[in-house]
This record gives sequence, C-alpha cells and structure tokens, in this order.
Amino acid sequence: MGKLYRELIRMRFLTMLAYRVNYYSGVIIYGINIGAYYFLWGAIYGERQELGGLSVEQMTAYVAIAWMSRAFYFNNIDTEIAQDVREGKVAIEMIRPYNYLSVKTAQAFGEGIFRLLFFAAPGIFLISLVIPFHFPATAADWGLYLISLGFAFLINTQINLVTGLLTFFLFRNDGMMRAKRVVIDLMSGLVLPISFFPGWAQTAMGFLPFQAINYYPSLIFTGAVAPGRAWELIGLQCVWVLVILVPIALLWRKARNRLVVQGG
Repeated sequence: MGKLYRELIRMRFLTMLAYRVNYYSGVIIYGINIGAYYFLWGAIYGERQELGGLSVEQMTAYVAIAWMSRAFYFNNIDTEIAQDVREGKVAIEMIRPYNYLSVKTAQAFGEGIFRLLFFAAPGIFLISLVIPFHFPATAADWGLYLISLGFAFLINTQINLVTGLLTFFLFRNDGMMRAKRVVIDLMSGLVLPISFFPGWAQTAMGFLPFQAINYYPSLIFTGAVAPGRAWELIGLQCVWVLVILVPIALLWRKARNRLVVQGG
C-alpha cells in the first residue's frame, strides 16, 4: 500500500511538472507577492525597529517564508472531492481497494512538493537578490521549521477534507470553500501576523487551528521564538492534527452510509 501512495505522489508531481506555463507564472506571482508585502511592511515600519514583537529583519523573513510555506501546504482537494461527488466519480472510488481520503492526501502532498521546489524556492532566491533576507543559521533551526511545515500541511489538508466531505450533504458548497480560503489566509497569519491582532482576537484564535498552518512555521523560521517554544508550537500542531481527525472520521462514515450522487 505504501508503494501505491508513493506512486500517487510521484504522478501528481509529474502532472504539475507538465504544465510549464503554470510553473513560470507561479514563480513570478510568488515573487511579486513577496516583494509587494515587503515594501508595504517597510512603509508601515517607517523609522521603527520593532512592531508586534517582530523586528524589521524578522518581518522581512516572515513575509517571505509565509508565502513560501503557503506554496507547500496549499491544495485544492476540497474542490476535487466536490467535483467527484457531483459527477458521480466518488462512487467508483469508494469500491476501489484503497482509502479515498488517503489518496487525495497523497496527491496533495505531491503537488505541495512541486510547489515548494519549483514555485517557492526559486521565488525566494530571486527575492533574496534584491531584498535583505536571512535564512535559519543552523541545521537544527531548519529541522524545526520543516517539522512544523509538515504539520501545517496536514492541518490545512484536513480542513480541506472536512470542507470537501460536506459536499456529500450540501452538494453545492462552493461559497463555503471560497470563504474557507479567505479565513485561512487571514487567520493563519499570512496576511497579517497574529501578534498584530488585538488581544481578545489573539485569545479567540488560540482556540482555532488556523494559526498552526502558517504563523507557527513562520515564527520558527524567523527565529522569533526560542527552540523550547518552537517545540511547544509543534506540539500544539500535533494536537490539532489529532483533533481534526475526529470530524473527518465522522463525516466520512456518514458519507459512505448516505451516499447520494447527483447525476450518477
């Protein structure tokens, strides 16, 4: 079974590689996004050396790595699941000798690896040529970031699975999926670091999984937290992975028992 999932990851990677126009445009788009946010935050900081607990240098790294992280954890498997349900393909997928949700996760992982290697990494390199940017100083710092990034991928993918599975019951949840993307970008710290939110908002978001998607890995990458605190953040990410497994299991069980396919 492990061989199957490795092959699924490889096939999605190769599929993404086939769309070369998307590759070149993706690098440019990520470079533009990072550059635009860099100059925006430069204007906001002005003469100040620190805002929201982040120095100017840390904010520069935060902006770049937040978009780099998004390139890896972002995927559209909720849209793919919704399409499978509406077209009736999911009925065939359910009788095949593998777990449908695990297949979608493996495909998303293959896509994430491609985006990280061919969108984010070149984009960061190009930006580093014109913008002052500091990478983690030690292998241990890189290791903490990559572990956190792996959990970020799992949490975001789980949220997408939940949203996709709701299609079994709502049939048309396109609006919900679009709203979910906006909420994740905002509340994960991509658009605005969590430390910039009011205290009451930070407290409320502490009870939600979104900041574990982008904010935690970005803080670890920038060195804004000590290694001990970084492990605490990774522990919280692990907890969220386990918590979100519960609604996924419940929705998947109900979906299999009450499958109604439009047009199928």
